[in-house]
Amino acid sequence: MSEYVLEMRGVCKSFPGVKALDHAQLQLRPGTVHALMGENGAGKSTLMKCMFGIYSMDEGEIYIDGARTEIKDPLDALGKGIAMVHQELQPIPARTIGENIYLGRYPLKKALGFFPIVDHKKMYEDAAAVLKRVRMDFDPRQKLGELSISQMQSVEIAKAVSANCRVLILDEPTSSLTQNEVEALFRIVEDLKKDGVAIVYISHKMDEILRISDEVTIMRDGQYIGTWAAKELTTDFIITKMVGRELTNLYPKRENVPGEVVFEVEDFTSINPKSFRHVSFNVRKGEILGVAGLVGAQRTELMEGIFGTRSHTAGKVTYQGKELKINRPKDAIDQGIAMLTEDRRGSGIMGVLSVADNISIASLNQYVDYGIVLNTKKIDDLVEENRKKMNIKTPSGKTLIQSLSGGNQQKVLIGRWLANDPDVLILDEPTRGIDVGAKYEIYCIIADLAKAGKSIIMISSEMGELIGMSDRIMVMCDGRMTGIIDGKEANQENIMALATKFE
Repeated sequence: MSEYVLEMRGVCKSFPGVKALDHAQLQLRPGTVHALMGENGAGKSTLMKCMFGIYSMDEGEIYIDGARTEIKDPLDALGKGIAMVHQELQPIPARTIGENIYLGRYPLKKALGFFPIVDHKKMYEDAAAVLKRVRMDFDPRQKLGELSISQMQSVEIAKAVSANCRVLILDEPTSSLTQNEVEALFRIVEDLKKDGVAIVYISHKMDEILRISDEVTIMRDGQYIGTWAAKELTTDFIITKMVGRELTNLYPKRENVPGEVVFEVEDFTSINPKSFRHVSFNVRKGEILGVAGLVGAQRTELMEGIFGTRSHTAGKVTYQGKELKINRPKDAIDQGIAMLTEDRRGSGIMGVLSVADNISIASLNQYVDYGIVLNTKKIDDLVEENRKKMNIKTPSGKTLIQSLSGGNQQKVLIGRWLANDPDVLILDEPTRGIDVGAKYEIYCIIADLAKAGKSIIMISSEMGELIGMSDRIMVMCDGRMTGIIDGKEANQENIMALATKFE
């Protein structure tokens, strides 16, 4: 009997222009958490999709309990005890929790002695039992669409557990969770470990990896670098192995010198009384203004209001003393304001379009000849300029953006807005879900923009990122601005004090 519940050996997988996996490997022991780490584009998700049957391998072998096996598709993987909770959830909001848990494998009973129909009574009883097992106090008859994103993610874990999985893949499971929800997830993971489940844990959060993992496998450029016991590792060691070089500083040296106040928001209030209200702040030329706050502080909502995607009932926005009339995003764009969305996949990239289309879409009017014909050469030049300037890893501008890693998708979106040469750039969670190497590259881009005199507003939930990158930090709580801290004086304590300053 093998000591491994599952092994992957010599796995290769190529896509047009890209070799995603180059003889990668993975060995999972029962009852352990095995972290899988690497930069965006290192091949982590591709390897897991090969394990789960979403992709077929070009080369390689999979062994379960020492016996070689083939995994044809996700249903076959579930039948062999492998389950996966994806980073990008695919819920069916209009159906119940129970129906989502047993989607595609409903328990059946015979009607009229021979007609198979769904046994709803058994389905909801089984769903209640599995929800209880993973410590989730949900009514299985409740509509899934009534839950928050984090609660939907919990239902996905329950779905995996309901299949009596022996291997559970968690891809960036805490990217949308609050700290309390993270703790609840970790309790579930510990329970599954005790039941002998092998858990593959993909995350870029070093503190989580070092806390919850038993073993860590690191990949780079589609290749296996090595596996280590988590207790032997340090953050610096992991970063060095992931990026293939030492990062002496997590944040670049900034040379921007903030000048006069150019952008002002006064008494900004949402049409929704539970959202942002009476918020006033300003941004200087060449300044990075960080925006901090806990979940529900209404940071994103405020910036969307300024950008014209949400309505407001009071307040005004001025640039260089001139009041701006913004009723929709086009108004903001036309007046030199750009906004990088928090939800990269949901409202950022256009997955079915190419890299070139995604970069040029917000500035197409600059590349039209005779009022009707797109100048494709100018667009190709724009794409090539951004590819070099921001080190976007893509085979060509014609590559579909959905095939790029998260970090490269984010660089494309930044390039989209820079093509308009905005004066004010709002960045909402610009490094969420991307690895430490890509983060550093995006930090460098932000620092260079500030040095060039752009006014940057950066929302972030990472305290270190705010402190490391901001000239000042505006803190919000429950829809209100509770204070502004000079970057040199900022620390976790004074930020948290303002972030929890409820009325």
